[in-house]
Amino acid sequence: MGGNQTQIKFILLGITDSPRAQTPLFVLFLLTYIVSLVGNVGIISLVRVSPSLHTPMYFLLTHFAFIDICYSTVISPRMLADLLSEDKTISFTACMMQFFTFAFFAAIECHLLAMMAYDRHVAICQPLLYVTIISSRVCWQLVASSYLFAFLSAIIYTWSVFGGSFCGPNHIDHFFCDVSLVLKLVCSDTHSSEMVIFAFVTINVVGTSMIILLSYISIIRTVLRMCSAQSRARAFHTCAFHLMAVSLFFGPAFFMYLQPSSRHGSLDKVASIFYAVVTPMLNPFIYTLRNKEVKGALLKCRSRFFNHWQHRRVLSLRT
Repeated sequence: MGGNQTQIKFILLGITDSPRAQTPLFVLFLLTYIVSLVGNVGIISLVRVSPSLHTPMYFLLTHFAFIDICYSTVISPRMLADLLSEDKTISFTACMMQFFTFAFFAAIECHLLAMMAYDRHVAICQPLLYVTIISSRVCWQLVASSYLFAFLSAIIYTWSVFGGSFCGPNHIDHFFCDVSLVLKLVCSDTHSSEMVIFAFVTINVVGTSMIILLSYISIIRTVLRMCSAQSRARAFHTCAFHLMAVSLFFGPAFFMYLQPSSRHGSLDKVASIFYAVVTPMLNPFIYTLRNKEVKGALLKCRSRFFNHWQHRRVLSLRT
């Protein structure tokens, strides 16, 4: 990428070109982004202050919430600004950095979902060995390796997309710099780049989804062999939240990145909005609404805060 290459500017056409729809969409997505930030920060804070949640599953969940914050922040602020701005240009460097960070956090999210599935597999299928297999050290090693592999993947992924020559149209019919639409603007041959991209998508998306699938096949077989109906219901209930998060993330991702480039169309924006903007907002609700452990921790925190407030109030009245 030479000096002339970095002087290129792209134009993001955004979600819609209708002026009447832009303000309502801005309000809707701003609220979505705020709820996403508050919900995920809330999960991280609750796990940190609640000793009952200091377990491997919630350790992974805090990283998952952190990645959701970063993931949505890469996309949402720029999208919100473009909805109210007439100037939708983005520099070559900014486009490349947005793509790099998006690919980095998306890859980590794939690996975290696979780790959470493996955690549930060990907890249900090998409960007596859970503490040994999923130790604190193992959790840190798994998370650190996922960050490292995602970083290397994002570098190669970004070079494959932006390493070609851009000399034609500069309009991107999307609200962020996504792989298929940027590649359409490359003048040089993209066959080798597409092969590299396909390989890394296969590793990060298909590979992790296969780990999740195999983990849940093993979980289902173990649960069906349980004698107690109550034990089966508890096991399925434990896994239901994670399966919902997996479906919300991998469903649109498979639709977007594992279909032929000729079939990309208007539904791509809807799928991208869903997994890049809506899913990070929904995940905190999925993991808290019917989770008894999280509800119990919330009640304890509320009681602790109320007692502390009452104590401060009594002291102030005495003085």
